[in-house]
This record gives sequence, structure tokens and C-alpha cells, in this order.
Amino acid sequence: MTSNTTNSSSLARYAWISIAAALITIVLKAVAYLVTGSVGLLSDVLESFVNLAGALMALGMLTIAARPADENHAYGHSKAEYFSSGVEGTLILIAALGIGAAAVHRLITPRQLEQVGMGIGVSIAASLVNLFVARLLLRAGRQYGSITLEANAGHLLTDVWTSAGVVFGVGAVALTGWYWLDPVIALMVAANIVGSGGRIVYKSVSGLMDAALPEDERAILQKVLEPYMQNGVACHAIRTRQSGRRRFISLHVLVPGGWTVHKGHGMLEEIEASVCKTLPNVTVFTHLEPLDDPASWNDTELDR
Repeated sequence: MTSNTTNSSSLARYAWISIAAALITIVLKAVAYLVTGSVGLLSDVLESFVNLAGALMALGMLTIAARPADENHAYGHSKAEYFSSGVEGTLILIAALGIGAAAVHRLITPRQLEQVGMGIGVSIAASLVNLFVARLLLRAGRQYGSITLEANAGHLLTDVWTSAGVVFGVGAVALTGWYWLDPVIALMVAANIVGSGGRIVYKSVSGLMDAALPEDERAILQKVLEPYMQNGVACHAIRTRQSGRRRFISLHVLVPGGWTVHKGHGMLEEIEASVCKTLPNVTVFTHLEPLDDPASWNDTELDR
């Protein structure tokens, strides 16, 4: 049994919003860098290009994920979202290397900053754009269970904090005249980006490796099954995995051997409906077995 799901194509509009935000922030941050010459602000520009690449990748993968199941993809195309988040995480790590290289070069050859006030103002405006879009994407990602939108939102939020650090660094340089602060702040930005990118890549790899549902969702599943297990029915061989926004759950349901096929099937339908009502975007597979057959209790391994 499968619960209803929001079509991935309807989420593409959020990717378009992210693309627009990336283009706007690239222009604003480029202006800020050109008027100040700050390598910290340059790092901000580079990360915005990564944001644009990530948003374009998200649009492509959400479009693919929206395709219905077919003969060659019987479980649908929802796993395409993991490729998007994985690529975005990798791009973040590459951007961090570029920022780090530029910062080290500037640390060796310091440079005076110019028109700091204007540069900071433009950078703050770009950060506000990213903050608004990030909150919008994060809310949509959690509402619809889209790892692509959550990864995109997480990256934009990292960009906001990065910009805050850069603005602080540029302001500190203007106040103190310590030009080495600018590349040092850029290095700190690069380290922060590495952490963000690493987390996104890890989550993507976990999804591609068919990791189980989060612990809290498995606890919800167990709570749904408990009433049935307290009334003479047993459940085992419970397996879960997530594929993008789609959850998959399979389990064996053991009932008294004297039950009719009709009664046993009715129980399975009831259990599947209860799970689908509790967890969104879930497909449930059940297997009926008799309680009084020893073979039923031994039938728990993946390789049956």
C-alpha cells in the first residue's frame, strides 16, 4: 500500500526561486568584492556560484524524481534527489579549496581594502536575500520530505553565516588596519564550508546506501504496530529505507494458523493503512505467515 505524495514537479518552483536568488547574490557580492578588493568577499562570490550550480542541479534532479515508475524503474525515480544533494555537497567542498587557496595567497601578499562601507552594505543585502530563500526552502523541504530542498536550504544558510563572518572580518580590517584579518576570516569561512559540504555528502551517501529510516520514524512505526502485537499478532523482519521523499517499509505479519486467508488479508490491509496514515510518502509491503509454523519464525533474514 502506498500513501499519497506531493508530485516532485511541484517542488521545481522552489529550485527556480533558488536559481533567481543565486543570480541576484552573485551580482551583489561581485560588486562588493570589486569595490573593496576583499578576498573574504571574493570567497562569498565563489560560494554563490556554487549555490547557482547546486540550484540548477536541484532543478534537474527534481524534474527526474517527478517521473512516474516505469518498466525499468519499478520503484520510481525518487533517488535522483540524492545525486543532487551529493553533487551540491561536493561542489561546496571544491569551493572551500578555492577559497582557501585565495586566502593563503592574500595572507602572503596583504592588500589594502577600499570603500569598505559600500562593500559591507551590498554584502548584507545579498545575505538577506539568501536568508529569506533559505527559510522558504527549508520549510518546503521539511514539509514535503525533500532532501534536495533541505540540502539547498542548508547551503544557503551556511552562505548567510559565511557572509556574516566575512562582513565582520572586513569591518575589523577597516577599524584596526590589520590586513591579515581578511584572509584569516576567509580561511575560517572555508573551514565552515567544508563542514557543511561534508554533512550534505554524508547524508546523500547514506540515502544511496539504503540506510534505515531515522530512529524517530522507526519508533513511530513500532508504536503503530504495538496494538496489533498485543492482540495475538506478531511482526518481525521489519526493514525500512528511504529513497528521496519516498519511504519503503517491509515486514512479516504472523497470525494464528486457523485464520482464513480473507481474515489474514484484512489484517494486513488494516496494518498497512495505519502505517500510511501515520508516516507520509510511504510504501508498505507485508508478508503473511502462520504463528504456529516454525519456518515462519526462522524466516527473518534478507537472503530467505
